[in-house]
Amino acid sequence: MSTRVVIAEDEAIIRLDLKETLEEEGYEVVGETGRGDEAVDLVKEHEPDIAILDIKMPGLDGLSAAREIAGERRAAVLILTAFSQRDLIEKARDAGALAYLVKPFQRSELVPALEVALGRFREMRALHEQAESLEEQLETRKVVDRAKGQLMDGHKMNESDAFAFIQKTAMHRRHTMKRVAQDIIDGELTPEAS
Repeated sequence: MSTRVVIAEDEAIIRLDLKETLEEEGYEVVGETGRGDEAVDLVKEHEPDIAILDIKMPGLDGLSAAREIAGERRAAVLILTAFSQRDLIEKARDAGALAYLVKPFQRSELVPALEVALGRFREMRALHEQAESLEEQLETRKVVDRAKGQLMDGHKMNESDAFAFIQKTAMHRRHTMKRVAQDIIDGELTPEAS
């Protein structure tokens, strides 16, 4: 499956050149615009893998568009900047850009910059998902530990029997262990009632 791209560049000739180059390199351009606000809309609509944004655009500048796109983790962001705007590169990074290209750029620089941005984006997304699942695991463990304690105190079970009860009940009822544990804590489930 080819990498999907949205291009936002207000100079039509550069935009056309970018589109041609990308398509020759096997990328799929799913949207293009000369405005920053439209770029954000195109990203929401087409869910591309990457958005290429020029810094200076009407409607919404590239940095603001980048901040919006990157903030919602919708796509990787590659910023295009004119040579005279080098001071903006740090601001672009702070806005969520994962790579940048200085204009005028060589065709040979485009694909490596895109791939760097995509690689960094995948890493960030994976780290975010991992953090969420770790948080969920931790939360589940806390609830299961509380339920085990309640079973041990209230029903004279040892720790392994209490854990086994939660586990078997979860499998039997096709619920998560967290949900079964919460039912025990809430008093809605007891070993006698199961």
